[in-house]
Amino acid sequence: MKPRLSLKGRALRYLSMREHSRLELGRKLSRYAEEGDDVEALLDFLEQNNWLSQERFSESLVHRRSARFGNSRIMAELQSHGLGGEALQEVKAGLAGTEMARARELWQRRFGTVATDPAERNKQMRFLMQRGFSQRAVFTALKGEPDDEF
Repeated sequence: MKPRLSLKGRALRYLSMREHSRLELGRKLSRYAEEGDDVEALLDFLEQNNWLSQERFSESLVHRRSARFGNSRIMAELQSHGLGGEALQEVKAGLAGTEMARARELWQRRFGTVATDPAERNKQMRFLMQRGFSQRAVFTALKGEPDDEF
């Protein structure tokens, strides 16, 4: 029989697998908290020792999601993880410059050819819009031409 992990041991195991937001890690740990365990104090300790970082978490999430999703979808996911304020604005500013190129790359991987009929064009448009790309990025991607702006 395995010995039970302490709350701190469990937190470090979660963090060794991938970055977590404070909110997400707190939710996971609260399931295992027993009477006398202070999850918030543990989260504070992890942040003080730089084992838990909202900045690293947001960078990690953006890196994992940016090839498949648009700005609005990524921003919504960050907000659902408790990120807000200035940190969220910084991430948004960083993503803004690459959205059109990311939409074009995703469109190229998925479709590759410019739609000839309205039904196919609408299908391609819905695909990109559902993934959180702005209308401007979607229309640019649907042209199928490399952008000369960059």
